[in-house]
Amino acid sequence: MKRRTLIQATPWLVALPELALAQANFPNRPLKYIVPVAAGGGSDMIGRQLCDRLGKVLGQSMVVENHGGGGGVIASQMTAKASPDGYTLMQGYVATHGTSPATRKLSYDPIKDFTPIGMIGSTPNVLVVNASLAAKDVKEFIQYVKKNPGRVSYGSAGAGSLTHLTAELFKAQTGAFMVHIPYRGIAPATNDVIAGQTQAMFPGLAAALPHIRSGRVRALAVTGAQRHPALKDVPTMEEAGLKGFDAQQWYGVVGPAGMPAQIVKQLNDAMAQVLAQPDFREKLSAEAVELTPMTPAQFLDYMKKDLARWTDLARERKINLDA
Repeated sequence: MKRRTLIQATPWLVALPELALAQANFPNRPLKYIVPVAAGGGSDMIGRQLCDRLGKVLGQSMVVENHGGGGGVIASQMTAKASPDGYTLMQGYVATHGTSPATRKLSYDPIKDFTPIGMIGSTPNVLVVNASLAAKDVKEFIQYVKKNPGRVSYGSAGAGSLTHLTAELFKAQTGAFMVHIPYRGIAPATNDVIAGQTQAMFPGLAAALPHIRSGRVRALAVTGAQRHPALKDVPTMEEAGLKGFDAQQWYGVVGPAGMPAQIVKQLNDAMAQVLAQPDFREKLSAEAVELTPMTPAQFLDYMKKDLARWTDLARERKINLDA
């Protein structure tokens, strides 16, 4: 029996030194970086800027692959099924690991099927209203909505999106009722709030900034824990009286579940070097992203809490896209 056990174990015993050698030499070939959106947008820019610098730190090229569709589901499935050798990474974000899993049943587990590498950064959403609306701050807006029941509508980038759930969080905390008008993307939703077809929305800050600065919409509050440098005069939702109100469009790096700890640490250390580069911070400021370096453990904790927040809200507000 002992001899049979040894024979059965021999392939693994032979493979162990090779595995250890592969980890010790990591990376010795190009890495694939999956961006779960189509090429050309802000998220894609973030991924490409990161990869350009991360590849130089690691001493290997990083090949960016865009796999949009399904709110990041296609890209997430590909990543979850990849070999956990460190050569396939993905830019996880609030949709792939937060709002989508909270509002519908997916073919992957956003926590168990991935290895967290590290956070890149985040940007808040911002409550904006049509420029002609009488409300000049959050308190006045809540009063306006309550005085006009059923007559105030808000737009979103689509059902289950962060823009949708953030507005539902606002409704839950204020008791103010607004009609949800879902759009196919942030651009048409923004156009209609500018035109007055809808009265409010919670777009990402980067998308909203040009319209805020031009005066076509009015910013009432940002959703982050602190005021944003791009809108220093605009209060946070907490400052406006909504305690604990937080909603962030965040970006991070994940890999398939089961990645070796040594490789995870090496990738996280490399990310920390990139996030410390002033020119990288400057590039991402175009998307209003504040860099937020985290250890893998901190990033995992952040993802779990964000997922729990949106799952609880979706259950409370009865938002189920599978229904």
